[in-house]
Amino acid sequence: MHFLQIEWDPTKFIDLGFFKLHFYSLMWIVAFILGFYIMKRIWKNENQSEESLDSLFIYSVLGIMLGARLGHVIFYQPELITEDFFSIFLPFKFKGGFEFTGFQGLASHGAAIAMIISMYIFNKKKLHKSVLWILDRVVIPVASGAVFVRIGNFINSEIIGKYTDSDFGVVFTQLGETEPRHPAQLYEAFFYIFVFLILFYFYWKTNKSEQQGFLFGLFLVLLFTVRFFVEFVKEAQNIERADWALNTGQLLSIPLVLVGLYFMFVYKPKIKLKK
Repeated sequence: MHFLQIEWDPTKFIDLGFFKLHFYSLMWIVAFILGFYIMKRIWKNENQSEESLDSLFIYSVLGIMLGARLGHVIFYQPELITEDFFSIFLPFKFKGGFEFTGFQGLASHGAAIAMIISMYIFNKKKLHKSVLWILDRVVIPVASGAVFVRIGNFINSEIIGKYTDSDFGVVFTQLGETEPRHPAQLYEAFFYIFVFLILFYFYWKTNKSEQQGFLFGLFLVLLFTVRFFVEFVKEAQNIERADWALNTGQLLSIPLVLVGLYFMFVYKPKIKLKK
């Protein structure tokens, strides 16, 4: 008997008649709005213009969403490229009948790579500082947003954990299950709170923001270390593997952690930025 077992069968959306508001989509909206206000405070501290903040927000939203979606398709669901191509970029399913699905299947690894690319383009066109200067600041609201994205995954009963024999577990009844699993999404969300708080502390209470690449590197190390270890209790996504082998999420996390360590302890900027 599992004394703390939870049966999880939530309503996934609010039916407004003409439109269904999915809670998963709402979590993304909350993530971006909260991130905008966190970044607004940082931008003001850096004496940057509100106009450039608006542009930064647009580049961030488009880059992260597109990268997260493409990352999922490339790493976990490549069959969509040939079987249902337009569903990659649109919140609809076309194969087997037209259906509104919302934006489902988003990979953090793809989002991280796209964030770097979009910030490079933003800096080249708008800010003219350095990509690392922007990334050192953008990762703070991104870390806060990751918390809500994982809560959205939990609401959707997706990215589920492995079965557990412990007293604590969640039965995802919408998946037709009767046995408890690890709530891997909530594990990640919980630890991402600390990733955000640590980055927030280092930006506001230390001078590490002046060391180009440090906060960006710290973000990569913390977030993808969490991701690496949570993967041990998470069901592999569409990837068959032996029990002893690392899954795709873990294999993708290792190089990002190494890149983070490089920027924290090895990287030396060629040019020191003026304040």
